Amino acid sequence: MSPNPTGKDGSASPIVPLEAFLALPPLARLLGLDLGSKTIGLALSDVQRQIATPLETIQRVKFGIDAAALLKVIAKYEVAGLVIGLPLNMDGTEGPRVQSTRAFVRNLAPLTSLPIVLQDERMSTLAVTRTLLEADASRARRAAVVDKMAAAYILQSALDRLDRLGPERVEDLDAGP
Repeated sequence: MSPNPTGKDGSASPIVPLEAFLALPPLARLLGLDLGSKTIGLALSDVQRQIATPLETIQRVKFGIDAAALLKVIAKYEVAGLVIGLPLNMDGTEGPRVQSTRAFVRNLAPLTSLPIVLQDERMSTLAVTRTLLEADASRARRAAVVDKMAAAYILQSALDRLDRLGPERVEDLDAGP
């Protein structure tokens, strides 16, 4: 499968199915994003694409500045693909937040050649908030970490699905040369 299939309008689309990530170079990281209206939570996978770790939160200013900060992170960690949370409604329908996410991807596409997977993020913030409450994190602490932890939750969901799609990839890495 081509890493950048053609979109409905004939232009190259950076959005790929998760299976396309199986063709990425080995030992390359993925970056998870939780797009909010005020922040972008970031999480990074390990090079074997098994574990997602919360990384940082970008305060949103305007798209150009946000994209520049994101591209710096991508270059710094030599990211091979992006997993962006898709905020579907609980019934699976698309609302204004999904439209905003798709607009972000459309604007980002000309700035990077990285493939992008949209990952269902329903329940991610709720699950992370519940975990933080169980850990007795203060309201201020929860506010400071929830976005990057939600990004890690989104990325880990994609990594787990990816692992189920390509278990031979993990065995090949473990076997060595």
